[in-house]
Amino acid sequence: MSANRPRRDLNGQVAIVTGGGAAGDGIGNGRAAALLLAEAGASVLVVDRDLEAAERTVAMITNSADSASGASARAWEADVTSTEDTEAMVAAAVESFGGLNILVNNVGIGSRGTVETESLEDWERVMKVNVTSMMLASKHAVPVMRDQGGGAIVNISSISALRPRGLTAYSASKGAVIALTRAMAADHGRDGIRVNCVAPGPVRTPMVGGDDMDPEVAETRRRAGLLGIEGSGWDIGAAVRFLAGDEARYVTGQVLVVDGGVTVRGPNRAT
Repeated sequence: MSANRPRRDLNGQVAIVTGGGAAGDGIGNGRAAALLLAEAGASVLVVDRDLEAAERTVAMITNSADSASGASARAWEADVTSTEDTEAMVAAAVESFGGLNILVNNVGIGSRGTVETESLEDWERVMKVNVTSMMLASKHAVPVMRDQGGGAIVNISSISALRPRGLTAYSASKGAVIALTRAMAADHGRDGIRVNCVAPGPVRTPMVGGDDMDPEVAETRRRAGLLGIEGSGWDIGAAVRFLAGDEARYVTGQVLVVDGGVTVRGPNRAT
């Protein structure tokens, strides 16, 4: 017996995207995800510590001619390292749109240093923002999704978890995101909740250089992958949209690497 063909749209779905703002009109990973989820028909709660940035994303959704009929969006200010704020965030999605089907855990910060040079304060800050925030958001989202019969959680990691390059605290935190993703997938699969992870490579976003990136740095990053092209927030947003939707109904506990081939390129391969 053949299964029903998966739907491509997200009509009637409700999504939360954390870190959904960006500087100016720039397209970061979270903003791209929010825009593409809305375009597919989902109603989106755009969450950010910077309410104005979240409101700008909402305005972009509202003004987009490509937004599917019935999709709507609301901006919400939250510190996702706070259990009170993450609980209120989930409640706001339910109150605003009637439920919660999709959670995109996108908030993260960078760090440089080794175990020798990294301060304990900075280490704990990176872990709190990059990992604890995802646990807290999921902690409050899972019961709502379970009561509704299921949902999808997409966590944003990094190829630094797979191919470390000296950013020790950051790499460790992003590795923890992958482990958290797989553990949550095992814990909540029978609840109908799929949990997957996107691991971006060196994509150009407002948070990472943006239009002000040094041209030599940009060229080095472009040449780092097999494809020889530059990635953007849209590439990450498209991966999120796929994993959040019905087309990925048989996918859980996985890491989708979006890096133009950086992680499979040998160090001696000709450019």
